Amino acid sequence: MPARPDRKQRLSVYLDPELKQQLGDFADRRGHSSSLIAEAAIASFLSPDADERKEAAISKRLDRIDRSIQRVERDLVIANEAFALFVRFWLNTTAPLPEAAQAAARAKGGERYDKFLEALGRRLANGPRFREEVPEEAQSDASSSNP
Repeated sequence: MPARPDRKQRLSVYLDPELKQQLGDFADRRGHSSSLIAEAAIASFLSPDADERKEAAISKRLDRIDRSIQRVERDLVIANEAFALFVRFWLNTTAPLPEAAQAAARAKGGERYDKFLEALGRRLANGPRFREEVPEEAQSDASSSNP
């Protein structure tokens, strides 16, 4: 007796025991039969828009990565500019020390550096971050004026 075209047809497949367990667990959680879940999965896999959905998912992930990279670039620009301003200021305002005072200055510089590292550690642990203090508009204006 030939199969009726309006009736579902039986298909026997062999699955890895772990995959079969996952299918059964998923079907139980959804309250559907394993057969229905498998049919939907196969239909999705074979559908012509499956590639479009994959592309959309990849595009969404790439957009998220792009936004993250933009934030990293912004932070790097802020750090570079802050460092350049500090160095320029320091070079313009610091007079060279006489030979006799250099040893004491190095010792005092070491102490200050240690305190700086402690303060930096506290700030990194507790915030706020420097980039959070810089207005978003200021960064946008600066990046749009640079080629």
